[in-house]
Amino acid sequence: MWVTADGHIRQELLPDGRYDEARGTRPSAFTGRYTVTGSHLDYVDGTGFTATGDIRDGVLYHEHLVLYREEKPS
Repeated sequence: MWVTADGHIRQELLPDGRYDEARGTRPSAFTGRYTVTGSHLDYVDGTGFTATGDIRDGVLYHEHLVLYREEKPS
């Protein structure tokens, strides 16, 4: 799970190559598939819209968003 600093956007990258992005109180605002090449991600949502992202120093830069890895509670 990746989240913005304010927690408004939450992006779950699932192991099967799918993603689910929640925005505020709206679950599954965007869903689709993603592929990873090294530290680069390519996204295609359910409408065919494409986007990219890069992980640098443990931070996901996804288009205009900056997301941080959310630690799972123990």
